[in-house]
Amino acid sequence: MTVKTGYIHVMANLALFDFDGTITNDDCFTAFVLFATSKKRKCLGFALIWPVVLLYKLGILPANKTRPIVARAAFWQKDVERIEALAKQFVDEYLRRVMRDEALQALNWHKANGDDIYVVSASLHPYLAIWCKQNGIHLICSELESVDGRFTGRYVSGDCSKKRKAERIKSQLDLSRYASVYAYGDTDEDLAMLALADHKYLRWQKLD
Repeated sequence: MTVKTGYIHVMANLALFDFDGTITNDDCFTAFVLFATSKKRKCLGFALIWPVVLLYKLGILPANKTRPIVARAAFWQKDVERIEALAKQFVDEYLRRVMRDEALQALNWHKANGDDIYVVSASLHPYLAIWCKQNGIHLICSELESVDGRFTGRYVSGDCSKKRKAERIKSQLDLSRYASVYAYGDTDEDLAMLALADHKYLRWQKLD
């Protein structure tokens, strides 16, 4: 965003925030899957994908490979409107309880500064879209594919983590238009995004 003041063009900053573990202090992906999935599907789904969960717990299968499998088991053929209604309930009842104070302070600082703010997350679109809209924040994240009002269980553009975070940021934004780029993350899945920034914060510690 460029603000025009008379003959002077003042460029805003860009702030890029991971969500789970950075803005929140919890794994909201897993929390939402459990919140939006019936007891019957949880049992059936776990029976099908327990080897995947075990490999993840053992550190053999990375999170970016695990999440799409879990999402497919949880949301295949689920009604979009029903999941969106549950997402609204999830935002209202759960997300407000897991916000990090330092994240809210940083978000408020960037808002007061007039910066463009994006959440860039591997978490899921149904609830992130609601939370971001409520808070006036742009969103880039993992999106569930839907056909004829039902989720297919597949992702539209893959799991939004690691290099894909940086690729999607660069495909949607012209970073050269910003005075400075700030990025906030908490795991190695955020390092490619942090590499784009002038000011990088990992687990709320500034990196050189």
